[in-house]
Amino acid sequence: MTSSAFQRTIVLPAPLCEEAVHHLEQAAQRTIDGAAIVLKAFRAAADHDYALPLPMVEQAAACLLVLATETAQTVRSSALRATISVALRLRDTVEAAHQPVLTDRFW
Repeated sequence: MTSSAFQRTIVLPAPLCEEAVHHLEQAAQRTIDGAAIVLKAFRAAADHDYALPLPMVEQAAACLLVLATETAQTVRSSALRATISVALRLRDTVEAAHQPVLTDRFW
């Protein structure tokens, strides 16, 4: 994962992006707010080395957490864990991108 402070984009690992697309498709089918736009961006990211704007990744994580909440009583626990796992990995990636880069010159 790499990020740029100037462009505010983040490059996600391909498997994470593909998993997110799978779950975002379900969110879009359930008409969760913002899911369709995020799904379109994640699908297009495959053509751009999986680079996505940071706010889009944050929105994807939020959509997946809403999906998990709405389907918690109706899906298998393994499916619920998979959705939550992808959401948390997206969220953690965004949080890591917000952290300042530490260099060893001060140490």
